[in-house]
Amino acid sequence: MDDDASNRPIARVEDAALVPAGGPARLALSRLPRASEIADAVASARGVSTWAEGRLVVTAVPSRLVDAAGRVGGRELADLLEAAVVPAVDAWLGSPPDLETPAGTLPTSQRPVIMGVLNVTPDSFSDGGAHFDDARHPEQAVEAGLALMEAGADVVDVGGESSRPGAEPVDEEEERRRVLPVIERLSGHGVVVSVDTTKALVAREAVEAGAALVNDVSAGALDGMLLATIADLGVPYVLMHMRGTPRTMQRDPRYADVVGEVYDFLADQLLRLEEAGVDPGKVVIDPGIGFGKTVGHNLELLRRLREFTSLGRPVLVGTSRKAFLGSVSGEDDPGSRMVESLTAAALAVAGGGRLLRVHDVPETRRAVSIAHAVATA
Repeated sequence: MDDDASNRPIARVEDAALVPAGGPARLALSRLPRASEIADAVASARGVSTWAEGRLVVTAVPSRLVDAAGRVGGRELADLLEAAVVPAVDAWLGSPPDLETPAGTLPTSQRPVIMGVLNVTPDSFSDGGAHFDDARHPEQAVEAGLALMEAGADVVDVGGESSRPGAEPVDEEEERRRVLPVIERLSGHGVVVSVDTTKALVAREAVEAGAALVNDVSAGALDGMLLATIADLGVPYVLMHMRGTPRTMQRDPRYADVVGEVYDFLADQLLRLEEAGVDPGKVVIDPGIGFGKTVGHNLELLRRLREFTSLGRPVLVGTSRKAFLGSVSGEDDPGSRMVESLTAAALAVAGGGRLLRVHDVPETRRAVSIAHAVATA
């Protein structure tokens, strides 16, 4: 990322419900030049500001906040802050755009989109081996993918490498062997397919085989060629936060402010993607629930999911059957966590989530249809 981009302020909306009526918003601001002076100017204009983990949290009418920056640093500082605050508030108040894919439009502006999980692996945490048998590959997985579509999945997410905590990496050749024939056959049946991979070559060949999205848990960190490949392919890309790797991510993860740190990471990565040539309109963001977070971190991210809509991109949430849900409910068997998963999915939609990566497709679709109806009534 260039120096100018890395020095831009980052605005995260905590609440802007009163803005349409001329009221204040509560904003968390990172990397804001002359922040202490702006805080003083906000206070003189009857605003409120505090400091939280190095971020300035301001409650003020957005236009007055920008005016305060202007009094401190002139037009240049006012413009810099306005360029961060106004889009964030507008995004928090509005709906995300639809997601255009080579296989058609995903209506993320209108309703939650269901992404069905199809793990073509022997070791995924919930369904490892259920859809992967060398004697019946790829037929077994293709049957499962078609069943997900018939059950109401908008997208089928095909992955050939487990990302469960402690998972061992899979080499490129084996991952290609697992996923490419499944993707080719499913896309031939009219299924909108995403490929769950961290590898540039797998992503490229998957798209050539018919995949319409790339879902990457690593934000490009595990393959230096992946982001350039995404830019070249021109397909939608899921940008996710993960601390460490699947093998190491649950080794004592710590955050001073999990929401702030994950948000700032995603904001920076969006700029990095744009610099790499990726169309910002084709990026989905995912806070990475379960990836390098404790139970408390995951619950906090889910509770405050609405704040991530400030980034102006559709938000994907993957909580289905995850261990943190079992830690809360006491259910040890991932396959028996449907109630927990449906509850988390409904809460995610109520908080602004627009893509849900799930195992239990028909049940989730019904549950989130209610959550979405209530949230948008």
